[in-house]
Amino acid sequence: MAKRLIAATMTEGCCGSVLGAPLDADDATELAAAFAALADPVRLRLLSLVAAAGEVCSCDLEGPLAKSQPTISHHTKALAEAGLIVGERRGRWMWWRVAPERIEALRAALA
Repeated sequence: MAKRLIAATMTEGCCGSVLGAPLDADDATELAAAFAALADPVRLRLLSLVAAAGEVCSCDLEGPLAKSQPTISHHTKALAEAGLIVGERRGRWMWWRVAPERIEALRAALA
């Protein structure tokens, strides 16, 4: 579904709304997983920090979130698996940035 939403967003400027037509089971499952990843306050703050910075090292998230590195890793993993952030390993640290097309696809699904 994400690929279809992203493709529709890129080619048509928008995509189907969850209110526009019934979702099939696969689309509903994928959307639910993405929204579940956002249903945690720490993950919402983490996503906000990454979006505000443009790109941020995992090591720089401990202070603002007041969480340990293993907790940060747990939450970044959940956001990455949902496709909301993408990471790049540099040395021993992961650098994260928002996946804007995925955020836009979720936004469009609710429109």
